[in-house]
Amino acid sequence: MLYKDRTKSIEERVEDLLSKMTLKEKVGQLNQKMLGWNAYKIEEDQVILTKEFLEEVEFGDGVGAIYGLSRADGWNSHLTMGVNTKESVRIANKVQKYIIENTRLGIPILVVEECPHGHEAIESTTFPTNIGIGSSWNTDLYEKECHIIAKELRGRGGHLALISTLDIATDPRWGRTEECYGEDPYLSSKFCESAVRGIQGNGKEDLKKLDRAVVVLKHFCAQGATIGGHNGKATNIGQRELHEIHLLGMKKGVGAGALGCMAAYNDIDGIPCHINRKLLTNILRDEMGFEGIVMSDGCGVDRLLSITGSHIKAGADSLYAGVDLNLWNKAFLELEEAVNKGLLFEKDLDIAVKRVLSVKFKLGLFENPYVDEISAEYIVGSSEAKEVALKMAREVPVLLENKNDILPLKDSIKRIAVIGPNSDKIYNQLGDYTQWQTDEKVTTVLKGIKMHSPKTTEVLSATGCSIRSFDTSGFAEAIDIAEKADVIILVLGGSSTREPGMNFQDNGAIFMDKFTSEIDCGEAVDLADIKLGGVQVQLAKELKKLGKPIVTILIQGRPHAIPWLKENSDAILCGWYPGEKGGEAIGEIVFGKTVPSGKLSISMPSSVAQLPVYYNRKDLTDYIDMNAKPLYEFGYGLSYTTFNYENFSLNHNKLSVDAIKAGKRFEIDFDILNQGFFDAEEVVQLYIYDMESCITRRIKELKDFRKLSIPKNEKVRTNLSVGLEELSIYDYNMDFVLEPGNVRIMIGSSSDNIVYSHIVRIE
Repeated sequence: MLYKDRTKSIEERVEDLLSKMTLKEKVGQLNQKMLGWNAYKIEEDQVILTKEFLEEVEFGDGVGAIYGLSRADGWNSHLTMGVNTKESVRIANKVQKYIIENTRLGIPILVVEECPHGHEAIESTTFPTNIGIGSSWNTDLYEKECHIIAKELRGRGGHLALISTLDIATDPRWGRTEECYGEDPYLSSKFCESAVRGIQGNGKEDLKKLDRAVVVLKHFCAQGATIGGHNGKATNIGQRELHEIHLLGMKKGVGAGALGCMAAYNDIDGIPCHINRKLLTNILRDEMGFEGIVMSDGCGVDRLLSITGSHIKAGADSLYAGVDLNLWNKAFLELEEAVNKGLLFEKDLDIAVKRVLSVKFKLGLFENPYVDEISAEYIVGSSEAKEVALKMAREVPVLLENKNDILPLKDSIKRIAVIGPNSDKIYNQLGDYTQWQTDEKVTTVLKGIKMHSPKTTEVLSATGCSIRSFDTSGFAEAIDIAEKADVIILVLGGSSTREPGMNFQDNGAIFMDKFTSEIDCGEAVDLADIKLGGVQVQLAKELKKLGKPIVTILIQGRPHAIPWLKENSDAILCGWYPGEKGGEAIGEIVFGKTVPSGKLSISMPSSVAQLPVYYNRKDLTDYIDMNAKPLYEFGYGLSYTTFNYENFSLNHNKLSVDAIKAGKRFEIDFDILNQGFFDAEEVVQLYIYDMESCITRRIKELKDFRKLSIPKNEKVRTNLSVGLEELSIYDYNMDFVLEPGNVRIMIGSSSDNIVYSHIVRIE
């Protein structure tokens, strides 16, 4: 058959295969209904496919995709604690073999897995969550990390990697803030590009390699623009906010070759994303040129019944809008009936089927549907993966305070007390969507401190309290060991750990229907107040009475409001959720073996009352009862050394519109001198302010950045620039245009610390 002839083009093969398919088979290719861990049982070392899976295959004489064959966390803990690498390969191969040999056309299945900060399967590598990745400002290292994720996923038989890259963190009350790279669209879009290149490679041929996968970027679109931090609900934004802030990541992802994205739960101006044809077809495909598949979010189509009135209409409307592949929705099971009743044209169904089939051909699944069991065990959790996880964990932490240069700690310190709810709990530092772990696989902060402290230093420890509980019974032990110490390391923050016995919604989000002492972040875990939970600050106040130096380490998935800690800590290090190697990296930083280089990718407010507090706002007046500025601004982060910016040189004071359209750019060259005693890294940042425009502009907009390694007492010359894309705006007609006028270019070490400012002219 032509569709099995690898010498033919993908377009020819798709058309040939489609011409042979019945309506039932077409609907089958658009479905991904069951939870993958329900597809099999392992009995006496044999993989047994379940009745539920066989019925899924029978429904469409084939299946488009299956979700979560390897997923192992609290959601499915009542069924399985997960399968190891070798078992997961056997399962994936068994599923493929059955599909290929027991369906009329033998179309391979797509295996879809969660990969938000590593493949969510036991033994796979767990990296920092995205809010920490953003604070690294290291897109090159992130690309290497994503390549590791692709290797581990594909090695276990997976094909599609679900990864949050598109959400912008505009309100830290939102529980999924940890999944965002930060509050800025430009910075986030650069990480999105890196995710695509890291997972998919740099060209169509790379996808056929067994170390590459298809990335599914989520969530499209504006899910982070919450009202009051509420998850997955309405977004109160217009077209300008949508285009200026929330579309850039997908635009860059498409430019990098992304072949998948996921529709978001929220609505935009009253239209749910799953049935927003203007968003999913006109903008995504017609304007951006996206050629991949759009997957629904879990049960996202079934949630439209209040609008559509029925599952059959919900399925028809979402497919017509541009959703191609189902994720757990009953509505997509009724697409055949929708066609038969005239609610959907078969030609529209065919378009979606072509997209799904094209991805399968691009992955080379018709030629190579199976994976090797032996090689997978060398790929997953490799030394390379561990090395990259540690490198990234070193770049995530942001040094917020360092009074009297208390950090790095001196070798003369004889006794350290490590205290706090996040000091030695592995799941508290890993974030949501995290697989089950073994204790020895994860280095906690306490382990990291012990690992890197001098041999002459004694390390004492106590938990003191939990994240959310108001129980103070652990205070006495904490105070007792603190009294014996020279320095207190206080490890506070939040947690997204999924505890066994929790109740979960139909899409895997947590029902917060009963008290948990730990979890205060993650999907559907939104807060009204972002102060530290429980009695954490009370514990800090009791320890402060001892008069000992306090180094506060924050392990968290969102910015918490910490004004008391800012005033009363001798040092503060924000480690975010730093992944399985996070404790080791933090130990290195505390003792000066690594110099902190992170910069905040999200503003840290003083109080929830300030929200929203993102840096790229329109001009505003101050409050009369509180400063409107954040506690720590976007782009902020200290080092163990100091950097001096000097010798600025601008190549043009003015350029014509035509010259910029032809490729000319405003370029600023300058030197950075490392004046301290440590080799270190600095993130240089370029912002603009459009001073003459047909619309009101934001007071600052990040448009370029670079992370530089600078040896101590040495000077590095570098360059930042802006051109057509960075200087263009959406005018009052929503056309993306370059306008004449004055633009202020600013360079600094943060959004608030500007060391160079110059006005250039566009003529």
